Amino acid sequence: MTPVRLTLLTLVTRAGCHLCEEMAAVIEAVAGEFPVRLETRNVDEDEGLRNRYAHEVPVLLINGRKAFKYRVTVVELRRRLRAEQRRFGHGAWRRLFDAAR
Repeated sequence: MTPVRLTLLTLVTRAGCHLCEEMAAVIEAVAGEFPVRLETRNVDEDEGLRNRYAHEVPVLLINGRKAFKYRVTVVELRRRLRAEQRRFGHGAWRRLFDAAR
């Protein structure tokens, strides 16, 4: 059986942010459809995140890469998570192919 690779979703947020609540609701609506792990990080409690994203909150990182800022729809997030699965799948195939050479 092939192990399932979890996609890491990191929601960069801050207190009192209505857009952050909207993005969190979209993530919640889609997360059950994909093998994901969600972490929420407060931009105001992390200097590195604050330096990078203070004026872009909310931000959704997928496997550490910025995927969305401000808003995301259910359709957009599903599309991106499917692409992430394909990207990983292709990479795994390529690694197996290269190892067999």
